[in-house]
Amino acid sequence: MSAARSRKTFYGWRVVAAAFVLATFGWGLGFYGPPVYLHTVQVSRGWPLALVSAAVTTHFFFGALVVANLPKLYKRFGVSAVTKAGCVALAAGIFGWATAAQPWQLFLATLFSAGGWATMGPAAVNAIVSPWFERSRAAALASAYNGATAGGVIFSPLWVAAIGLLGFPGAALAIGLVMIAIIWVLANLYCAKTPQQMGLLPDGDVVGSIAVSVTSPLALPLPGRRLWWNWRFLTLAAGMTLGLFAQIGLLAHLFSLLVPALGAQLAGMAAGAATASAIAGRTLFGWLMPVGTDRRLFACASYLIQIAGSLALLLAAGNHVPMLLLGVVLFGFGIGNATSLPPMIAQVEFVKNDVARVVPLIVAISQGTYAFAPAIFGIIREFTQQGGTLTSGAAPYLFVAAAAIQGAAIAAFMLGRVRIGERKGNVAHKAQAG
Repeated sequence: MSAARSRKTFYGWRVVAAAFVLATFGWGLGFYGPPVYLHTVQVSRGWPLALVSAAVTTHFFFGALVVANLPKLYKRFGVSAVTKAGCVALAAGIFGWATAAQPWQLFLATLFSAGGWATMGPAAVNAIVSPWFERSRAAALASAYNGATAGGVIFSPLWVAAIGLLGFPGAALAIGLVMIAIIWVLANLYCAKTPQQMGLLPDGDVVGSIAVSVTSPLALPLPGRRLWWNWRFLTLAAGMTLGLFAQIGLLAHLFSLLVPALGAQLAGMAAGAATASAIAGRTLFGWLMPVGTDRRLFACASYLIQIAGSLALLLAAGNHVPMLLLGVVLFGFGIGNATSLPPMIAQVEFVKNDVARVVPLIVAISQGTYAFAPAIFGIIREFTQQGGTLTSGAAPYLFVAAAAIQGAAIAAFMLGRVRIGERKGNVAHKAQAG
């Protein structure tokens, strides 16, 4: 069976399509939605911005705690049941955002929205797709994770339009019910069975063929606490966390930084260009990355491109439009890779059973950290922005901070690579030692 025919007929690609839809709803409601909810709740209730911002941070932080426990939930209840419960929790939580009459009700709602988002976020997509692919996992995950970007493209304007037409409670109810109906069906069809239960092999290989693993021969089991002392795990978690912290922090402020020079309409189009660039970056890296390549180098290359984007935004000084647009496109190129590449690195560097632990943990660590990024970048912007006002598009220290943090992410990935590149015997000895 040819590779092309396998990709057309293999059931795993249907799972990828289902995961794409899952990611579209998950990110559309659980990631890109909260900024819209924040504005709507703050304006309609008149509550302090700091209070509602704290609710957004709670949403992401509590979600990180749930993500860390996803493997246990999957083992006890199954991926399908957890996914269905998660979509209901996410819908209920957002309806709670829309109807909260007291601050305590808002914070209670965030626990439901956070738990639901955790079951439809990056760790969940990885858990759904990974069993179906070995050699082609990079391409499969890249395709599935593109649903996350689609979620931003579709739901950011959809939420605004729906709230304007139906009000926040009506919009939350309508979108939530549609999501539940679609995800419930997809979970039953594509999350309830594994390849082994269907008599299939990963990548659509024919039964009896020789399975080819991409896991490094130097990877050793890391049971229990040994994982937390492993250099590869620590540097992978640090690289993902630092990269996403810089990315989320800058993206939270990017639109308002573009408005002074471009106007609201063109700034929105520029944000769309960043999204298109993110899809291109994730797709190119996922489909063109050779099977035996050092995936940490690809992660470093992606962050280097984003650093170039941050420097272009810095050089634009808030008013040089061509340089602003160049910065947006370059920075956007790595947005998707920051989420999709770390699980691909984990596939190579850890044994199969450990990958199921590593991915939720690095996602949880990064999410629990980047929950505070918009606030910290806001502080940097407020105290250092040129002109002393947030109406200026020139924020040099903000871009310098983003570039510096992503430089630290590159250093973390490279430090992990140094250990992996040592002589085989030396590596095995050190891995056994801790």
